[in-house]
Amino acid sequence: MPPPLTASPPRILLTTDAVGGVWTHALDLTRGLAARGMAITLAVLGPRPTPAQAAAATSIPGTSLRLTDLPLDWTGADAATLLEAGRALAALAAEEQAELVHLNSPTLAAGGAFTMPLLVGCHSCVASWWAMMRGTPLPPDLAWQREMVAQGYRAAHALVAPSAAFAAMTAQLYGLPRPPRVVHNGRQAEPAPPAAQRQGILAAGRLWDEAKNIALLDRIAPYLDQPVQVAGPLAAPGGGAISLPHLHHLGLLNADEMAEAFARAGIFVSPARYEPFGLTVLEAAQAGCALLLADIPSFREIWGEAADYAVPEDEAGFLHGLRRLAADPALRARRGAEAQARAARYSEAAMAEGMLAIYRDMLPHRIRLEAAA
Repeated sequence: MPPPLTASPPRILLTTDAVGGVWTHALDLTRGLAARGMAITLAVLGPRPTPAQAAAATSIPGTSLRLTDLPLDWTGADAATLLEAGRALAALAAEEQAELVHLNSPTLAAGGAFTMPLLVGCHSCVASWWAMMRGTPLPPDLAWQREMVAQGYRAAHALVAPSAAFAAMTAQLYGLPRPPRVVHNGRQAEPAPPAAQRQGILAAGRLWDEAKNIALLDRIAPYLDQPVQVAGPLAAPGGGAISLPHLHHLGLLNADEMAEAFARAGIFVSPARYEPFGLTVLEAAQAGCALLLADIPSFREIWGEAADYAVPEDEAGFLHGLRRLAADPALRARRGAEAQARAARYSEAAMAEGMLAIYRDMLPHRIRLEAAA
């Protein structure tokens, strides 16, 4: 473990929400940065975290939790509301004496209210989702969101994306002069159970999101010899839900329950048509699951030869891949071990070091010199 950077650590304000994968990402990043001597203010947007989530955040040394009650940019807020939220967040950053703001909601930077160096994370956005799922120009009722994101990107001093594939897509969609820098997501791995104790097929994520393509699994499940279990929400935050009658729904699991599900499964499958990184895939690989993934650029970049692939709409390909892995315990164990070995490169420590390198470039006199002291 590297030594702390300074007795008076640089102060970073990091935004997150408590309802999606950004919470997991932000908490892991906070933990890794705190271990490297950074003081983090974790600013929560949208619904408040559960008591267990809040306790997990405040247990990280040098971390303070601020519940802003500001809106999430993807839940239907209008431009005026988001601009006001950006001003409120900038005021909070000044109040917290933040030396750098790491913003995971780019629309909140659109008004240019931040006076300190600003790093914006390029996560899923409406323009990239629409480009992959529809392949047509954004309709007028969504175009304003793309413009808000574009303004936020222009206001940033630096951009970061979780994969080179998504960085390239972001640069193309928003006409950026260069792609965002890339820091792969990372997680701290837990001990995995023996391969012989594993069986079953698991998928997880926002089941309601058509980009996750879980409906494909529902269509092929009747032709498999074992059930397909799925974890995650069936209902979208803005209304609407998906019906998956042929899948065994485990419900919305907490972190410990999800870890148990990964530990029991022999195969993790993701037929996603759009995925900037895929944090659940990483968690499954760390647990030793064999991977069957959609053949999309981000998954190929991250998992290489450590996963099996099928074209996202190829039902026969996914059916064949699942049958092949399910029928051969030795193959399943070998592929799970290969996925687990590949997952070792996506650690919490690697993510923290990658992000810290960007922070150093943005605050050279505050971080780099102190780190050398």
